[in-house]
Amino acid sequence: MLPKQFRLKKKSAFTATYKVKNSSHKGGVTLFAGLKKKSADIPTKVGFVVSKKTHKRAVKRNRLKRLMRESYRQILKENQLGKAELFLSLIFVGKENALEKNFAEIKQIIKDLLAGIKC
Repeated sequence: MLPKQFRLKKKSAFTATYKVKNSSHKGGVTLFAGLKKKSADIPTKVGFVVSKKTHKRAVKRNRLKRLMRESYRQILKENQLGKAELFLSLIFVGKENALEKNFAEIKQIIKDLLAGIKC
């Protein structure tokens, strides 16, 4: 599980991240990046979203969120975040195309999104 200090929870934080309009998409996963940090000692907070429009079954939606969360946790553990550490918040949004992908594919998609993030 992702440590508490890295979780994005408040609705206002999600809304503020979406308003920045810095996003990229690959393989059924969209990454929204928030504002840049002013100091490096603040951790980057991350949120994971899969809407009900993506699939009506909660089991499928939660599976995709778990895969994305675990992929991000492993990338964080390996210190391969790259430019993603420069942002206050990140939101990963799962779409219908990503529902049938396995863990390795999701992890590679998230790595690519983090590597290609716009500064």
